[in-house]
Amino acid sequence: MKRTLITSMAILGFIFTSTAQDKGKLEFGLGIGLNSSNISTTYDSADPSINFNLGATADYYFSDRWSIKAKFIYDRKGWDNDLIPVVGPGGSRFVRTDINVDYITVPVMAGWHFGSKRNWYLNFGPYIGFLMSAKDTELDSDLKDSFNTVDGGIAFGIGVKIPVSDKLKFFIEYEGQGGIAEVFKNNDGDQITNSRSAFNVGINFLLY
Repeated sequence: MKRTLITSMAILGFIFTSTAQDKGKLEFGLGIGLNSSNISTTYDSADPSINFNLGATADYYFSDRWSIKAKFIYDRKGWDNDLIPVVGPGGSRFVRTDINVDYITVPVMAGWHFGSKRNWYLNFGPYIGFLMSAKDTELDSDLKDSFNTVDGGIAFGIGVKIPVSDKLKFFIEYEGQGGIAEVFKNNDGDQITNSRSAFNVGINFLLY
């Protein structure tokens, strides 16, 4: 009966035929994702912005269920439909524009691997982000001096790995980030923080 069940699972999906990773294994990954990002205050939020991320990961296994994952992500965040003041010959006016804010984000997360072959996973842990640039799209103004250079918060995710071979897997994941650090310099009002969610795809290589 057990043999029949295993055979049926293999026929229904190749995803369930791969073996779980053992203690001491290290996976390296490359991925790309579609971001939906925003900033928020205690009372209000801006319009979300759709952007992208590019990332590399390293996942070290302490057992077949637990690992620690570090990511290195080029992360475009921001928000849409903002108003910025412009001073010209005719006086001051407001221009409606979108804001793009680029970070190098480094989450370090605990990973829990589940499912019959441990192909599903949950990640949770802190992240730190380093500001690279900040611009508006309408005027191409450099806004970097208005932003704090370091961001931070909580990262989390859920995903599945689809085996291609013993050492190669394709992954699909949902990843979120909730900021707890103030985004702007010299902000005397309610705290403004980053938030970002993403759907990512990529490949993982088993190094050893």
